[in-house]
Amino acid sequence: MFIKIRNLFVAATLLALAVLFFGWQSSVASARQPKILEFDTMVGNTQAFTGATNPIRGINGGGLPWMVAGSAKGELKTDGQLEINVKGLVLAAGPNAGSNPIANFAAIVSCLTGDGGIVNVMTGTFPATTGPASQGGGNAKIETVVALPQPCIAPIIFVTNPGGAWFAATGN
Repeated sequence: MFIKIRNLFVAATLLALAVLFFGWQSSVASARQPKILEFDTMVGNTQAFTGATNPIRGINGGGLPWMVAGSAKGELKTDGQLEINVKGLVLAAGPNAGSNPIANFAAIVSCLTGDGGIVNVMTGTFPATTGPASQGGGNAKIETVVALPQPCIAPIIFVTNPGGAWFAATGN
Protein backbone atom coordinates (compact mmCIF):
# COMPACT_ATOMS: atom_id res chain seq x y z
CA MET A 1 0.00 0.00 0.00
CA PHE A 2 2.84 2.37 0.88
CA ILE A 3 4.43 1.75 -2.54
CA LYS A 4 1.13 2.53 -4.34
CA ILE A 5 0.76 5.82 -2.46
CA ARG A 6 4.39 6.68 -3.13
CA ASN A 7 3.98 5.86 -6.85
CA LEU A 8 0.83 7.97 -6.97
CA PHE A 9 2.66 10.86 -5.28
CA VAL A 10 5.59 10.57 -7.74
CA ALA A 11 3.21 10.46 -10.70
CA ALA A 12 1.28 13.50 -9.44
CA THR A 13 4.54 15.40 -8.86
CA LEU A 14 5.80 14.58 -12.36
CA LEU A 15 2.48 15.60 -13.87
CA ALA A 16 2.55 18.93 -11.99
CA LEU A 17 6.12 19.58 -13.12
CA ALA A 18 5.22 18.76 -16.72
CA VAL A 19 2.27 21.15 -16.63
CA LEU A 20 4.41 23.90 -15.14
CA PHE A 21 7.26 23.30 -17.61
CA PHE A 22 5.11 23.14 -20.73
CA GLY A 23 2.91 26.02 -19.59
CA TRP A 24 6.03 28.09 -18.99
CA GLN A 25 7.45 27.11 -22.37
CA SER A 26 4.26 28.14 -24.10
CA SER A 27 4.14 31.55 -22.39
CA VAL A 28 7.84 32.11 -23.17
CA ALA A 29 7.20 31.23 -26.81
CA SER A 30 4.34 33.71 -27.09
CA ALA A 31 6.41 36.40 -25.35
CA ARG A 32 9.16 35.87 -27.89
CA GLN A 33 7.12 36.83 -30.94
CA PRO A 34 9.51 38.62 -33.30
CA LYS A 35 9.08 42.38 -33.51
CA ILE A 36 8.42 43.98 -36.87
CA LEU A 37 8.88 47.45 -35.44
CA GLU A 38 9.89 48.89 -32.09
CA PHE A 39 9.95 52.63 -31.56
CA ASP A 40 10.78 55.25 -28.94
CA THR A 41 9.43 58.27 -30.77
CA MET A 42 6.63 59.49 -32.99
CA VAL A 43 6.33 62.73 -34.91
CA GLY A 44 3.20 64.87 -34.91
CA ASN A 45 1.68 65.91 -38.20
CA THR A 46 2.84 69.28 -39.45
CA GLN A 47 0.94 71.88 -41.47
CA ALA A 48 2.17 70.20 -44.67
CA PHE A 49 0.25 67.02 -43.78
CA THR A 50 -3.02 68.42 -42.38
CA GLY A 51 -6.31 67.35 -43.91
CA ALA A 52 -6.15 65.88 -47.39
CA THR A 53 -2.88 67.70 -48.15
CA ASN A 54 -0.14 65.11 -48.72
CA PRO A 55 -1.80 61.97 -47.34
CA ILE A 56 0.61 59.21 -46.33
CA ARG A 57 -0.38 55.86 -47.86
CA GLY A 58 -3.89 57.20 -48.36
CA ILE A 59 -4.28 58.37 -44.75
CA ASN A 60 -5.16 62.04 -44.25
CA GLY A 61 -3.75 64.10 -41.41
CA GLY A 62 -5.78 65.77 -38.69
CA GLY A 63 -7.21 69.19 -39.52
CA LEU A 64 -4.54 71.04 -37.48
CA PRO A 65 -0.90 70.29 -36.70
CA TRP A 66 -0.24 68.00 -33.69
CA MET A 67 2.85 67.37 -31.56
CA VAL A 68 4.07 64.89 -28.98
CA ALA A 69 4.84 67.13 -26.00
CA GLY A 70 5.85 64.13 -23.87
CA SER A 71 6.86 60.75 -25.22
CA ALA A 72 5.69 57.98 -27.51
CA LYS A 73 6.89 54.41 -27.64
CA GLY A 74 5.63 51.03 -28.66
CA GLU A 75 6.03 47.93 -30.75
CA LEU A 76 4.40 45.82 -33.41
CA LYS A 77 4.97 42.04 -33.41
CA THR A 78 4.67 39.59 -36.29
CA ASP A 79 1.44 38.14 -34.90
CA GLY A 80 -0.19 41.61 -34.99
CA GLN A 81 0.22 42.52 -31.31
CA LEU A 82 0.34 46.31 -31.20
CA GLU A 83 1.29 48.43 -28.21
CA ILE A 84 1.50 52.21 -28.21
CA ASN A 85 2.02 54.36 -25.13
CA VAL A 86 1.79 58.06 -25.88
CA LYS A 87 2.04 60.94 -23.44
CA GLY A 88 1.21 64.52 -24.35
CA LEU A 89 -0.18 64.10 -27.87
CA VAL A 90 -1.69 67.56 -28.28
CA LEU A 91 -2.54 70.22 -30.83
CA ALA A 92 0.49 72.20 -31.99
CA ALA A 93 -1.50 75.14 -33.41
CA GLY A 94 -4.84 76.87 -33.13
CA PRO A 95 -6.80 78.13 -30.14
CA ASN A 96 -6.33 74.84 -28.21
CA ALA A 97 -2.58 74.52 -28.87
CA GLY A 98 -0.92 72.49 -26.14
CA SER A 99 -4.16 70.61 -25.34
CA ASN A 100 -5.90 67.46 -26.49
CA PRO A 101 -9.63 67.95 -27.17
CA ILE A 102 -10.19 64.34 -28.36
CA ALA A 103 -11.46 61.78 -25.80
CA ASN A 104 -10.53 58.71 -27.88
CA PHE A 105 -7.61 57.81 -30.10
CA ALA A 106 -7.26 54.89 -32.50
CA ALA A 107 -4.31 53.50 -34.44
CA ILE A 108 -3.67 52.49 -38.02
CA VAL A 109 -0.94 50.09 -39.08
CA SER A 110 -0.01 50.62 -42.72
CA CYS A 111 1.91 47.87 -44.52
CA LEU A 112 3.19 47.39 -48.03
CA THR A 113 2.32 43.92 -49.32
CA GLY A 114 4.46 41.50 -51.29
CA ASP A 115 2.90 42.70 -54.57
CA GLY A 116 3.48 46.40 -53.76
CA GLY A 117 -0.04 47.15 -52.56
CA ILE A 118 -0.94 49.06 -49.41
CA VAL A 119 -3.00 47.61 -46.57
CA ASN A 120 -4.15 49.95 -43.79
CA VAL A 121 -5.53 48.22 -40.69
CA MET A 122 -7.37 50.37 -38.15
CA THR A 123 -7.93 49.49 -34.51
CA GLY A 124 -10.91 50.26 -32.36
CA THR A 125 -10.80 53.33 -30.14
CA PHE A 126 -8.94 53.73 -26.87
CA PRO A 127 -9.49 56.37 -24.16
CA ALA A 128 -7.26 59.44 -24.25
CA THR A 129 -6.98 62.10 -21.58
CA THR A 130 -8.19 65.53 -22.59
CA GLY A 131 -6.81 68.91 -21.59
CA PRO A 132 -3.38 70.53 -21.58
CA ALA A 133 -0.30 68.31 -21.79
CA SER A 134 0.99 70.02 -18.64
CA GLN A 135 -2.01 68.53 -16.79
CA GLY A 136 -1.78 65.04 -18.33
CA GLY A 137 -3.75 65.71 -21.51
CA GLY A 138 -3.01 63.64 -24.61
CA ASN A 139 -2.08 60.42 -22.81
CA ALA A 140 -3.26 57.05 -24.14
CA LYS A 141 -2.30 53.41 -24.07
CA ILE A 142 -3.28 51.33 -27.07
CA GLU A 143 -2.98 47.55 -26.71
CA THR A 144 -4.62 45.35 -29.30
CA VAL A 145 -4.05 42.75 -32.00
CA VAL A 146 -4.47 43.66 -35.67
CA ALA A 147 -4.72 41.35 -38.69
CA LEU A 148 -1.54 42.07 -40.61
CA PRO A 149 -1.00 41.13 -44.25
CA GLN A 150 1.78 38.61 -44.77
CA PRO A 151 4.30 39.95 -45.34
CA CYS A 152 3.95 43.38 -43.73
CA ILE A 153 6.71 45.38 -45.39
CA ALA A 154 7.85 48.83 -44.17
CA PRO A 155 5.12 49.34 -41.56
CA ILE A 156 4.05 52.81 -40.50
CA ILE A 157 2.08 53.20 -37.28
CA PHE A 158 -0.27 56.14 -36.90
CA VAL A 159 -2.16 57.43 -33.85
CA THR A 160 -5.42 58.79 -35.20
CA ASN A 161 -8.77 60.24 -34.29
CA PRO A 162 -11.71 57.78 -34.30
CA GLY A 163 -12.33 58.62 -37.97
CA GLY A 164 -8.79 57.71 -39.05
CA ALA A 165 -7.13 61.13 -39.53
CA TRP A 166 -3.59 60.87 -38.16
CA PHE A 167 -2.07 62.97 -35.38
CA ALA A 168 1.32 61.23 -34.94
CA ALA A 169 3.27 58.62 -36.89
CA THR A 170 6.39 56.48 -36.85
CA GLY A 171 7.72 53.75 -39.08
CA ASN A 172 10.10 52.49 -41.68
